[in-house]
Amino acid sequence: WQIATVQVDFSHPDRFALEYIDTDGQPRRPVMVHRAIFGSFERFIGILTEHFAGAFPTWLAPVQARVLPVSGKHAEYARSVFGRLRAARVRAELDDRNEKLGYRIRDAQLRKVPYMLVVGEREAQNGTASLRRRTGEDLGAVPVDRVLAELVAEIGSRSATLTVGRSA
Repeated sequence: WQIATVQVDFSHPDRFALEYIDTDGQPRRPVMVHRAIFGSFERFIGILTEHFAGAFPTWLAPVQARVLPVSGKHAEYARSVFGRLRAARVRAELDDRNEKLGYRIRDAQLRKVPYMLVVGEREAQNGTASLRRRTGEDLGAVPVDRVLAELVAEIGSRSATLTVGRSA
């Protein structure tokens, strides 16, 4: 990957017939030095975004998990799961908008959120979450404790692949 560039340019001074007068009074062709418009940080972020097509590995994703309650009746359990994710330092969001569940799942996929934890009545009773990946894989009901442990491990390992729930 190429990040920042500083270039020594012998071509443009010739093309533009650029000259300066040296200390001996003689015309001389200058050497042009220029750099990229964007700094290295901006270019690096652009290159990463392009490389991953926005689907960053979990450790790098701005939002690593999104909690989706099936309906308003499950908001309390959803907030509990969300709180546990945040307490474990997972960059999580709670999507309790008044939209259909399918719409909210699709929105998370389009935003390339690595993991979605769908919670409803059955999940609240069992201490689980229906785990989905941004790829559309539905991994079924997984204990929240296990999701947390595996998610924290995946983030810590800097894995480039989605591994949470793999053995589900």
